[in-house]
Amino acid sequence: MRAETHHGGTISIGENVSIGQDFHITAMGELTIGSGTLIVGSVMVTDIDHEYRDITKPVHEQEFVHSRTAIGKNCFLGMGARIQAGTILGDGCIVGANSVVRGEFPPHCVIVGAPARIVKKYDSESATWNRC
Repeated sequence: MRAETHHGGTISIGENVSIGQDFHITAMGELTIGSGTLIVGSVMVTDIDHEYRDITKPVHEQEFVHSRTAIGKNCFLGMGARIQAGTILGDGCIVGANSVVRGEFPPHCVIVGAPARIVKKYDSESATWNRC
């Protein structure tokens, strides 16, 4: 596991979170992972992007850009998933292997692909997972 904070950032990990090998997390703001979440191997989570607007400078010499990132409770992050800056996962979200995720996702949905999109949502009335 590799955890980094920059410019006063914090990482908050809830209770009963399971983290696999080769996990990398970086934070510049308050990055949270909710309790009961399972993170399998080779997953990356960040709330940091690199600025690239000034074409006269290399990207690594430009400023960091922070966007709030939060993982809800009881989520599952599949092998090799990449959770990018500005991602908010609702409680119970399932992220497929090798997915590249950015954006806000409601609770209890299955998110896959690169770029990731919702392919299933849980319907509490029928107690079933339905394709989108």
